[in-house]
Amino acid sequence: MSSSVRQELEGFVAGRVKAERIVIAVAAAYYAERGNGKRETLRPLIDVIDRASPGIVELGIVAGGAGFEIRLAERPFPREYEAQLREAAEAVLTGMGNGEAGNVEPTNATGLWSWIRRFFRSA
Repeated sequence: MSSSVRQELEGFVAGRVKAERIVIAVAAAYYAERGNGKRETLRPLIDVIDRASPGIVELGIVAGGAGFEIRLAERPFPREYEAQLREAAEAVLTGMGNGEAGNVEPTNATGLWSWIRRFFRSA
């Protein structure tokens, strides 16, 4: 996982970044990192994104090159899935995300995450 995606996830967990930004960052990284084994780290997040709204991002053709252009679709990320997305982000950041489809192991560091959130909110 790239440092920019990690920063976005940390910002989301701390409440500074919107879910839509996470969807774009994670999807772009997930689909860009083919074949290097790093993309499975993001799988728990992709699973939540897929469950929440399979059409939340649009894949377009990149003119003159290989790959995809990833754009946010016109509708916002559903609020009822934000808690699941936050849980998946916490699991990925702590290295506890299970790479199998649909499974995210709960974090055992709830107290630590609460402390981190309070720290960032007070800063």
